[in-house]
Amino acid sequence: MLENLFARLDEIYPELVRFRRDLHMYPELSFQEVDTPKKIAEFLTTLGLEVRTGVGGRGVVGCLRGGKPGKTVALRADFDALPIQDAKEVEYKSRIPGVMHACGHDLHTAALLGTAKVLSEAREELEGSVVFIHQFAEESLPGGAKPMIADGCLDGVDVIYGAHVSSDEPIGTVGVGEGYLLANADTFEIEIEGKGGHGAYPHKTVDSLVVGCQLVMNLQQIVSRRVDPLKTAVVTVGTFEAGQAFNVISQTARITGTVRTFEEEVRTSIEESIRQITTSVCEGAGAAAKVEYRRGYPAVWNHPEETRRVEQLARQIVGEENVKHLPPRMGGEDFAYYLQKVPGTFFFAGGGNPEIKATYPHHHPNFDVDERAMLVIGKVFVSAVFHYLSGGVVKPGPALGGADSRGDLYGAKQPL
Repeated sequence: MLENLFARLDEIYPELVRFRRDLHMYPELSFQEVDTPKKIAEFLTTLGLEVRTGVGGRGVVGCLRGGKPGKTVALRADFDALPIQDAKEVEYKSRIPGVMHACGHDLHTAALLGTAKVLSEAREELEGSVVFIHQFAEESLPGGAKPMIADGCLDGVDVIYGAHVSSDEPIGTVGVGEGYLLANADTFEIEIEGKGGHGAYPHKTVDSLVVGCQLVMNLQQIVSRRVDPLKTAVVTVGTFEAGQAFNVISQTARITGTVRTFEEEVRTSIEESIRQITTSVCEGAGAAAKVEYRRGYPAVWNHPEETRRVEQLARQIVGEENVKHLPPRMGGEDFAYYLQKVPGTFFFAGGGNPEIKATYPHHHPNFDVDERAMLVIGKVFVSAVFHYLSGGVVKPGPALGGADSRGDLYGAKQPL
């Protein structure tokens, strides 16, 4: 059965390439997706699926009911683009100025549609149902996952799988990681109010720029001096705005940055430290400050059994030597919200290929990937659906993704 479905995926590959390239040429930004969900809904409707549009805002959900009763598997792909000018010289270059698919969401969408097509042709063999979640706005907070969940996209779902293409890994590879895989992704903004004045008379001012410099340096000590060395965290200041003229002491300064963590205890501690340090530094210099800390996507925590299921199936598809155990990464993904509701896992499929210049990092103007990654994602999805619905056995094994010395970061229990 699976061999036939894999062959069918290979057969419709040109159709998936056309769909992916159409999305690439006409990308739409987060929360502004209009034509993309229409194209997805039309494709799913032609397959005879039950299709809901406007889910949570702009999401699309298709449901395939198998010929036999059973559990329900959900598969998810995102479809929003980024505010980046496409610099590639290819026939499918973005036609929309300043907007491009620079992260692979167009490929995710086409891969999931291909999966839906081959599974719909084998619906009588399915012992259960499959829900295809096409999500809007993954790239921008607050993201599309939460409102789609609130609108019922996970109702009746027993397990969920998601995938992301990676230009960092070669085509034909699959990356898996058990436990924490991606981080909490928070942001902060600090506004400093000093006392402006003439650059020649600093004693009559409270220099917000100098205060801000001191604050930035102190914030960099949070991880090195306030976080357990065995825990993982990042505090990055991304912007610092102050002053407009060489001889004017600025009255205000603005600092923004991001915080990446895995565990909630560390996350909360860093937020408290940022507030405390900001207050102390600014009040000590005679300035006032306002801190806005915004919690973004939670950490992606992959459930052990489902991660091992994908690992053992991927080994059969791409070969044992091409399945990699990934350590936790500090990027963020709102797939985390689905995993807080039902068991599942999020994996990576390699899409790097120097022969076609598919080596640029994600969010780069020249970003591109080897489109054959769609076949890898599709085959893993198809395998996971049949294996789970048929009650396939997951082989036991050690925690995937890192050394035991990292403590409960790997394989830690996280309640739903």
